[in-house]
Amino acid sequence: MRDYAAAGGHVILRAPPSNFRTLGFVEEVEIEALCALGVPVIDDVGSGVLDDHVELLAGEPPVRRSVRAGAAVVCFSGDKLLGGPQAGIMVGTHEAIAACRRHPLARAVRIDKLCLAALHATLALYRDPERALREIPVLRMLLDDPAPLAERLAAATGGSVVEATAKVGGGALPLLELPGAVVALPGEPEALAARLRAADPPVIGRIADGRLLLDPRTLADDEVELVACALR
Repeated sequence: MRDYAAAGGHVILRAPPSNFRTLGFVEEVEIEALCALGVPVIDDVGSGVLDDHVELLAGEPPVRRSVRAGAAVVCFSGDKLLGGPQAGIMVGTHEAIAACRRHPLARAVRIDKLCLAALHATLALYRDPERALREIPVLRMLLDDPAPLAERLAAATGGSVVEATAKVGGGALPLLELPGAVVALPGEPEALAARLRAADPPVIGRIADGRLLLDPRTLADDEVELVACALR
């Protein structure tokens, strides 16, 4: 905190890590303390967590906390954990956002109308948190039990259901591990993985312990048969 106070300047930019974490004898200055310094703070929170009540998302900084703390501008992704189209979002004070809109680069980096419509539809779902958890794919994939899909996928492909651990990826929650059911396929894993990548549609698995694993966590119900067709 003394380093920030001694640095002076007209604005503070905080950019937390996204796909890594520093552990051990390290300390992070909380956003409330930074805003208390009296200098405008730009807080880049990265992954766009809008639901503060999902326990699995506790490892990422929530957008609302930075807004409540008084950050002048809070920046976050429209995709990643928010679950919308790829975009960058800025929220903050009227004065700060108005200054951003006047900047010559604002026109160059604005999103198109289709992305804007998709982003609007995604954000509207967050007005009903329970509906958001059901209908936003990334949140549903984080919270749903993959076992039922794994059973269907194993039956359709001739594989076997085993337990494994998945990672979120995509620049968010680097320490979170998601245990769950996956499907182990018989056969030589390297050759099978290469053939599946070239299939139509392509199927991407991962190799662990000498087996090719298919993780159904990111599959929709109607995609199980597509995977089975590609494997056949």
